Amino acid sequence: MQCIWTLSLLQLVALWANAAVVTENGLPILWDQAPSQLSELPQADNVVTINPWNYLQRMSLYRILVGSTDKYMASMGTNETDSLFWGLPLQMGWKLRSGRLVDPTGATTCGEEGAPMCISANSWWACVNYYLSVIPFLAAVQKDVIGDGLIQVQVQAPAEAAEDYCTSYTDCSTKYPDLMAKWEEFFQTLKDVSASEISDFEKRDQILGVYWAGQQLSLNTASTSCKAKMSFYSSPEVSFAKSWMNSADYVAATYFQSNLNNSVLFMSPLPSRVLQEGDSAPNIADLSKEENHTLYIFGWMTRMNRILMGSLVRMWCSAMCSDKAREKGRELLQDLVHDPNKSV
Repeated sequence: MQCIWTLSLLQLVALWANAAVVTENGLPILWDQAPSQLSELPQADNVVTINPWNYLQRMSLYRILVGSTDKYMASMGTNETDSLFWGLPLQMGWKLRSGRLVDPTGATTCGEEGAPMCISANSWWACVNYYLSVIPFLAAVQKDVIGDGLIQVQVQAPAEAAEDYCTSYTDCSTKYPDLMAKWEEFFQTLKDVSASEISDFEKRDQILGVYWAGQQLSLNTASTSCKAKMSFYSSPEVSFAKSWMNSADYVAATYFQSNLNNSVLFMSPLPSRVLQEGDSAPNIADLSKEENHTLYIFGWMTRMNRILMGSLVRMWCSAMCSDKAREKGRELLQDLVHDPNKSV
C-alpha cells in the first residue's frame, strides 16, 4: 500500500513530451550502415579490432549485440524491436545528430563537416557512452554471447586522451573490475533465466533488474571517469548533462523495458543541439516548445532533488518496491509520454 501511495504522490513531478526525430527509417541513426557481424570488422589472427572512435563501428557494437542476444529476449516480446538494448543505439544516434560527439575543445574538426563519423575522445557524451557500449560488448564476448569463444576483441585507442580509455577485456577488467563483473553477471543471467521454466513476467523482471543495475553502474563509473571533460562545455550544457544522468535513476527504478518503441518516446524530447551560454529553458528561441519544456522539467527535478537532499529520487526508488509497483511505474511513465498535456 505504501508503494502505491508514494507512486501516486510522485505523479506530480513527471511530465514528458514528444519533439525531436531520433530514428531514421524507424531505426537508430545510420543503423543500416553499421556492420552487423564480427566478420565485417577488421580481423587478423582471430583478433577483431574495433575502432569505437568511428560512429559506424561503435554503432556496430550495438547492432551485433542486439543480433546476438535476440535468442535470449523471447520474454521481452515477439517482435525484432523488443530487445531491451534498443535504447542505447537510439541514445548514440541522438548524440550524433545533436552534435554531442563533436570535439568540444575546438582543437580538431572531429565530428564536424569533413569528419562526420569521427567521435571525439574529448567529448563528455562520447566518454559516458564508452561505458555503455565497449564495456558491455567486451563482457558479452567474454561470456560467449558474441563470438562463441572463438575470437578475441581488441579496441583501438583514440589518437588523443588514450589514457582515459581501456582497450581490451583484460585492460577494462583491471581498471573497472566491479563494472565488468556486473555486465558479465547480466549476460550470464540473461542466458540462465531465458532457459528457465519460470513465467515470462518473472523472466522479464529478473533480466531487466540486472540490466538496469549494469546501466546504473556504467553511468556511476562514467560520472567519475569522464568528469574532467565537462569543463569543455557551457554551464547550461553541464547542468543538462547532470540532469540527464540523474533522470536515469527514475527510469532504472521501474525496470523500464527499453525496446525500440518505448525508447523513442523517451528520447524524442531531448535537445537537438549542444546548449550554449545564455540558453535558459523554457525560453530558448531556436529549440522547440517540447525541448524547452523537457530541459526545464529535467532541471527542476534535479534542483528539487538537491534541495530535498536526495529524497525525491529515494522516494521514487522506494515506490518501485515490488513487481506490481514497478509495472505500474512503467505504465505511468508510458502514459505520461503518450499524453504530453498530462501533468498529474
